[in-house]
Amino acid sequence: MTRGQIEAEFAALARTMYFTKSTIAAFSKDATRGQLVAACELIRSENATREENRKARLMKQAKFPAVKSVADFDFGEVSFPDGYTVDDLVSLEFVRQAQDFVFYGGCGRGKTHLSIALGVLAAERGYKVRYFETASLVLMLKAAVADNRLEQVLRDIAKADLLIIDEYGYIPIDIEGARLLYQVMSATYETRSMIVTTNIEFGKWGTVLGDAHLATATIDRIMHHGRLVEFGGQSRRFEEALMMGRSDS
Repeated sequence: MTRGQIEAEFAALARTMYFTKSTIAAFSKDATRGQLVAACELIRSENATREENRKARLMKQAKFPAVKSVADFDFGEVSFPDGYTVDDLVSLEFVRQAQDFVFYGGCGRGKTHLSIALGVLAAERGYKVRYFETASLVLMLKAAVADNRLEQVLRDIAKADLLIIDEYGYIPIDIEGARLLYQVMSATYETRSMIVTTNIEFGKWGTVLGDAHLATATIDRIMHHGRLVEFGGQSRRFEEALMMGRSDS
């Protein structure tokens, strides 16, 4: 590389550290070629460290129960809407466009695995993600109401670019919990992306929430800019148990 090219590279890297133009110009003028090269290496190393720290912070904030990978997932029994592909999903364009997904299927079909894997992928790409099991989220919201902290908790959740609500409908929710959950889910509308995993068909959401009108409003908001992905096949947990010589988990 010529000195001019090295100076240009240093200037570009220095701007990522928010150095002023005058500081960049002064250093470039007085530094030797070796000093410029060393400065570039130093800034690249610092940027890499900062990026790794940022990813680690995003992963911690997401509060995933485990780390899953899209690479480990078998999409063979997953049905996408017409025209939508696995590549579309893992591109995470849906996060950028604040679109939603409902992952529907029986227990053990991989809904949680895929939702977490997408959340991990999003965090690795710099998005803010929050993961909740539905029952835990409702309990947290109720506790926030009791402590007069609901607005604070809702603001914290609203910082996420991708919200994952897992196991929706596995446990019935009382009307207070349903209304609080609706606040969270409706607040994502056209502002951030959401993935909801459930084994309950839409027609029975009213039973889970104890309010048919609330269920209809929730479904309308999710599906307006959302997609339904269906998970079929045998339970993955059952298959894994058989592979390990067990049939009791």
